[in-house]
Amino acid sequence: MRYADTDTLRIAYLEDGGADGWPVVLCHGFPYDVHAFDEVTPELIREGARVIRPYARGFGPTRFLTSDAARSGEQAALADDLRQLIVALDLVGPIVAGYDWGGLACCGVAAVWPDLVSGMVSMAGYDVIDERQQHGLPPSVEHVAWYQHLFQTSRGRESLAAHRRDLCVMLWRQWSPTWRFDDHVYEATASSFDNPDFVDVVVQAYRHNFGTVDGDPRYASARATLARRPVIPVPTVTLDGVHDPLKPGGTADHAPMFSGRHEHRAVDSGHNLPQECPADFADAVLTVAGWLGLTTRSRPPIGPGCH
Repeated sequence: MRYADTDTLRIAYLEDGGADGWPVVLCHGFPYDVHAFDEVTPELIREGARVIRPYARGFGPTRFLTSDAARSGEQAALADDLRQLIVALDLVGPIVAGYDWGGLACCGVAAVWPDLVSGMVSMAGYDVIDERQQHGLPPSVEHVAWYQHLFQTSRGRESLAAHRRDLCVMLWRQWSPTWRFDDHVYEATASSFDNPDFVDVVVQAYRHNFGTVDGDPRYASARATLARRPVIPVPTVTLDGVHDPLKPGGTADHAPMFSGRHEHRAVDSGHNLPQECPADFADAVLTVAGWLGLTTRSRPPIGPGCH
């Protein structure tokens, strides 16, 4: 385990591969952690990558530096954490790749600070939260988003605090309906939910998305830029899991939001795509690396149930 300090956090991260490798930062989502990329990482290392896997704020060993720092989980905060990690580690033009909250962080950096990164992989397309989150969606989507509604209430916060493992494993099963994982796989990640700030960060994230709480003032500038929905200029591969209930119909129509080289792919996966179909996620990263002249690796073998 390694650590890097930002203005607000001591970010815990795993690092694999040679220090002189081409850098890639793999960003996990909620309710997951760095283990989502356990099988992605070796594929990238074989092609010369230096792989950084940070624990998001509120997860695992990552900690706030002060007790009075706002426990915000909003997109601007996640993006700024990634920005500051890139700077703290002196990464030059890394590829950033993520999904769920990790996708929010990657899209946030690529939209607000595009000069910091050379390329991106984003599951769920152009993943920038805006005011549309504060309006009603079709009942089928609202049904899938039950946890977001639950977290708006004090009762929901109490439920998450007391039953975080049971609640999160329900989300794993609902969001990845074709993936069969065992208790060992889940528990390897679930320990990250014991972070003392997990509940506060998660609840604030979804309340902010719904517009029921204010954001942290320190991220006002990034938040304002994201609200304008800037086009992302860096080379990008976007991914959808065809069985992901959180993105019914997929995100192929997001293509106009990418002004650089862009390719969209649909994978036979649910929401936890890097862990369900690691070869597909690795291939997306290697494709961007190939566009940048960092590797000439041909498409890796695709695992069972993935394409």
